[in-house]
Amino acid sequence: MTRRAVPFAALAAIALITSAHVGSPDTYFEGAAGPYAVRVIVRSPGVVPGLAQITVRLLSPRDARRVLVLPIYWDPRTAAPPPPDVAQRVPGDSTLYSAALWLMTGGSYGVQVTVEGAAGSGTALVPVIAVATRRLALDRPLGLALLALGAFLFVGAVTLIGAAVRESGLEPGAEPDRRHTLRSRAAMGVATVVLALALLGGRAWWNRVDAAYRTGLYEPFHATATVRTAGDGRVLRLAIDDTLWTNPKRQWTPLVPDHGHLMHLFLVRDSTLDAFAHLHPLPVDSVTFEAALPPLVPGHYRVYADIVHESGFAQTLVATVDVGGQARSWRPTDPDDAWLRTGEEGRGTGLSQTLADGSIMTWERGAAPIVVDQDAPLRFSVTDPAGKPATLEPYMGMAGHLMLTRDDGAVFVHLHPAGTVSLAALETFALRQPGDTIRGRLAARLTEMEKAAGTGEQGAVSHRNVLPPAPSSLSFPYAFPKTGHYHIWVQVKRSGRILTGVFDALVQPAS
Repeated sequence: MTRRAVPFAALAAIALITSAHVGSPDTYFEGAAGPYAVRVIVRSPGVVPGLAQITVRLLSPRDARRVLVLPIYWDPRTAAPPPPDVAQRVPGDSTLYSAALWLMTGGSYGVQVTVEGAAGSGTALVPVIAVATRRLALDRPLGLALLALGAFLFVGAVTLIGAAVRESGLEPGAEPDRRHTLRSRAAMGVATVVLALALLGGRAWWNRVDAAYRTGLYEPFHATATVRTAGDGRVLRLAIDDTLWTNPKRQWTPLVPDHGHLMHLFLVRDSTLDAFAHLHPLPVDSVTFEAALPPLVPGHYRVYADIVHESGFAQTLVATVDVGGQARSWRPTDPDDAWLRTGEEGRGTGLSQTLADGSIMTWERGAAPIVVDQDAPLRFSVTDPAGKPATLEPYMGMAGHLMLTRDDGAVFVHLHPAGTVSLAALETFALRQPGDTIRGRLAARLTEMEKAAGTGEQGAVSHRNVLPPAPSSLSFPYAFPKTGHYHIWVQVKRSGRILTGVFDALVQPAS
């Protein structure tokens, strides 16, 4: 596959080690398995086939007798799934269960988590992406041990062949003569050559397999972002110019709307991180998306674009773009579009932020440090200017959205109160039928369902009057995958206005 160079090559390299999200391959989910509230974490193996580690924590006080986990591949044409595995209770913690799941094929899976207990049985569905992103290195001590064992077997095989030729035809107790000895030495020489050639052939075969695996390592689609002037405003264009996507023989399934949008695009001003935008470009054709660019300050920006395929496969495209002088006007492409420049709304230095409408967003993180790979205290509350709990509205069907990035761009994640999972991916598994073997059939049905839910301005799905008011406090299940300094944006909606709070976080290594 050809790749065109882009600025900040390190940012592009980061994208090669992940699928949905950047630098954060694990899946976090919090929701209900029937009457049981659960938090599920699936640790990606990074190789396919590979063994994924899954933990299930029961958040409700109900007693559970058994927890079952079962990975189901997205394609209904595959064989029936095997029986579920029984998760084992972790010693010392009566609410935590653990299991290991084999993910045999690359692509998207729906992991069914079933809890059985006194309140009956309930199942939660967790979308998981299985992609090969790395090669497992052979430990040097193990390699030396295997080399010594191989040499021992090689010498042993040659010795056995020589002994068989020299002594197999002799009477018991007879000594081999010169003829038998010469034949034995000749046989050992031939055996050495044959076994050496077999080893060379095996090495060549292994190198071919390794090369094929290397070429099959997952890479997100290449995309290019540009800005053009349109009247008094500017337009951001994102083109998926990867040959794997533009090839008419491609096997990728169509895109499906997630929270009512085919694409969620985020702009973060590089280095300073003092400007941010959350946009929803509209498709111009099958490879190009465009959105009106808000009046962001000039600079170099990182671009992240979330998309979801009909198969449930979610991925984040990565690009960069240079933004010049500010536009004189901005009319949002979608009513859910929002942007912010730190200093105009919220500051990234404290635990309480004054939002654009005067309400206060507070990060209830506590005094404990944030530690890598441990549950992060991402809980936030919003109060009105009078100090009372604010009445929030669903923002694109969720109580809120959280975006976080490490300063160097090595991590970028888009979170919901349900975790890192995509709502569209969840829908594709929940609504897939045995007859959905034709590309586009399920995507068309999902699109029609989005339209039936009610459409707002410019075709964007409106969730007003569909979902109840959001709570005044919200939390996001997650664990930071790397140490370092992070920037966090939390978006909620109040009185029809999208509000953004900005926070800083320092993630420390585990002791």
